This record gives sequence, C-alpha cells and structure tokens, in this order.
Amino acid sequence: MGAEYTILGVLLFSLFGYFSGKGKAAQSVNGDISQLRSQPSYHGFYVVLLVIIPATILIFLWYLLEGFVIREAVLSSLLPEDIKQSKDLTYGIILAIAEGIKAPSDPIAPVAEAATYHNVLKERSIQILIICASVFSLGAFLYSWKNIKADFVARERVEVIIRYVLGFASLIAILTTIGIILSLLFEALRFFNLVPVSEFFFSTEWSPQIAIREDQVGSSGRFGILPLLTGTLLVTFVAMIIAGPIGLMSAVYMSEYAAPKFRTTVKPLLEILAGIPTVVYGFFAAITVGPFVRRLGESIGLELSSESALVAGGVMGIMIIPFVSSLSDDVMNAVPNDLRDGSYALGATKSETIKQVVIPAALPGIISSFLLGISRAIGETMIVVMAAGLAANLTVNPLESVTTITVQIVTLLVGDQEFDSAKTLAAFALGLFLFAVTLILNIAALQVVKKYRELYD
Repeated sequence: MGAEYTILGVLLFSLFGYFSGKGKAAQSVNGDISQLRSQPSYHGFYVVLLVIIPATILIFLWYLLEGFVIREAVLSSLLPEDIKQSKDLTYGIILAIAEGIKAPSDPIAPVAEAATYHNVLKERSIQILIICASVFSLGAFLYSWKNIKADFVARERVEVIIRYVLGFASLIAILTTIGIILSLLFEALRFFNLVPVSEFFFSTEWSPQIAIREDQVGSSGRFGILPLLTGTLLVTFVAMIIAGPIGLMSAVYMSEYAAPKFRTTVKPLLEILAGIPTVVYGFFAAITVGPFVRRLGESIGLELSSESALVAGGVMGIMIIPFVSSLSDDVMNAVPNDLRDGSYALGATKSETIKQVVIPAALPGIISSFLLGISRAIGETMIVVMAAGLAANLTVNPLESVTTITVQIVTLLVGDQEFDSAKTLAAFALGLFLFAVTLILNIAALQVVKKYRELYD
C-alpha cells in the first residue's frame, strides 16, 4: 500500500503546488495580473508539471528494477546447497511463503529465513521510494517556486514541457512497435531455419502436427500458408460485401436525408452493434445463421454445411457495419456546407450532390472506414472458430468450411508449448505475414487518401 500512498501524496502535493504557484504569481504583481508575462494558471501548471514528472519517472524506474534487485539480493543470501531446485522454483517458494501461502512441503530453514528477508527488503524498498519521491517532489517544487516572477514566461515553459512529454509518449509507441516487429522477426527466422521459405509460401497443405513416431498417421507436418490466406481473404471479402454497401448507405442516409431527431435516436442504436462481444456473434452464427443456411440449402436441393465462409463472413459483416457507418457518417458531416450549397446553386439534385460532391470530398475518410473494417475482419478469431471451423481448405467457394490465419495462430499457441518446435514457431511466421499484409493495405489506403485530399484541400 506504500506505493499507492506515494502516488497519492505526489498528486496532492502537485495540487498544492498549483494553487501556491498561481498565488505567488499574483502576489508578485500585487494582484494586477495584467503585468504578468503569463496568466497565473500557467505558473500553477508549471509547478504541477515539475512536481509530477520527476516523481513519476522515479516511480516507474523503481518498479522496473525493484523486482530484479530484491530477487538477486534474496537469492544471494542463500548458500548453493540451500537451493535444491532451480533458482526460479526456489524463488517461487520464497514468494509463496512471504505472501503467507502454505508451501507444498516444509521448507528448509534458510528458505524460510529468505522469505522473511524478502519482506524486510520489500518494506525498506517502499520506505526508500517514499523518501526519494518526497525529495524529488520537494526539490522540483522549490526550483519552480524560485522561478515564478512577474517576467517569467511560464506559458512558453509549459508548452515546451508538454511537447517533450508528448514526444516521449510517441517514442514509447514507436519503440513498442519496433519491439513487436523484432520479436516476430526473430522467432519467424527460427521457424524458417526449420521449414523452407518455399514450402511456407507455396505449399497448398497446412498440417502443423509433426509426427512423433514414423508410423503415426495424420501428422505430416506441412506448413503451407496458401489455404490460410485464401480462407482469410474469402471470409474478409464476404464480410465487406455485406458491411461495405450497407454501412455506406446507412451513413449517406443518416448524414444527408435523416431528420436531426431521427439521427440522434437511430445512430446510437446502430452503434450498439459495435459493443456486442464477438463471442455473442459467434453463438449467433453457430446457433442461428448456420442452421438457417443449411435448411435453406436443403430446401433448394443443396447439401450445405452449417460451418462455412459464408456464415462466418456474413455475421462478421453485420458486426463491421457500425464501424463503416459511424466513421463514414462523421466524415460526410465534416464536408463544408458551402460545397453542398454551391452544387444546389448550379441546379444539382440532392442525389447528384451526394454522388458528385459529398462522397468525393469525404472519400479519404470513407476509405479509412473501409480499411478499418477490413482490418477488423482479418483479425477476427472467435466468429471464424464457431462459424467456419478449423479445416484448412484451399478453396474459393464460400459454402465450404475454411480457417483463417488468426485462428491458426490461436490454435498453435493454446496450452503449454515449447518454443523450439516448428509447430509453435509457425505462429510467429503467420503473425509476421499478417503484419506485412495489413501494412501493405495501410500504405495503399494512404496513397489513395493522399491523391484525393490534394483535390479537395
């Protein structure tokens, strides 16, 4: 609880710093704030930022390193003969004892003493953190307090600090993305050391089960991505065939034809679809849509399966409609009314104005909404599992059962896995390929957006 109190104390102290900095700025000009280079509120924000930022950095680094330091200190207090298992297992037992959990067996005396030592170090760590955070906050407060004067440009200082904070946040996002890419790339290279690249990209069979015995059946160990790629594209195509036109037409009606009261009522109801969990859509597909498609096929003399790309893509399209509709509606409402009025002045009808003015002007945003829907369809897992099955079939027939890349990634990583086999490493190769596909889609969409934005800016 010491850490929570530390954070709360820093926040309360920063609140005090805001009002005190604001008050000192006003006192420096005897209440005539017109003589200040910056508004008193900026002086207060300056104190707040200088109090919070150093303490926040300290707390972050402290928790980043605390666990490692305490672990090494506790393990170093034990003699080699006291560590009868691996260091990780021994430290796990120490943590269990320290937290009051009964160990599976009676621990030896040094291990029990190490648990007590762990708790002592934890308490000392919290005490040191509180002291250091207090010193940092107090030092920053005194420094900022000294700088507050009538001619102090607090506004510019606040803007500089905020710019650096936002830049640091952007750097974290960039480094996180790079870390994800490198982790995928590293594991994918390990996979390609076991499986040829040509087999992965050009083989038409996907069977990641590797045989343990020579006489084992059904474990061929084939890693061709083509069945997964065709299944992913097929399900995505079916989904966008439904979500694209319906979502766009809904957006056109809501933006251009619907009365304000109707729009205010119906748009939130339409967006409720976006809040439904995907597992609910999966149940809907498996229990309702799948059997309906099968019975419909039987009525016309066709033998159809309840699990197919048509069922999964259709339900997924229903799920994606609010994404396309809401974003397209927003961008069409953002089109200046001057363009509409100019079109009407030239004698164009409402439908002609929508077709020749509104949609072209809003096309970058509409393309973004479609891209969001495609990305959502490509990354969907639960609906495909429950409505399309797990069969890796190389087909373009939407009435057959298929599987997707994301479904196979989940399947490969379910349960306890060893990251030395081609079966497990295949998930990282699939993830890297999926990342490349979505990146290409984003680049293509940006080029289209750039082209049409130049026409209407």
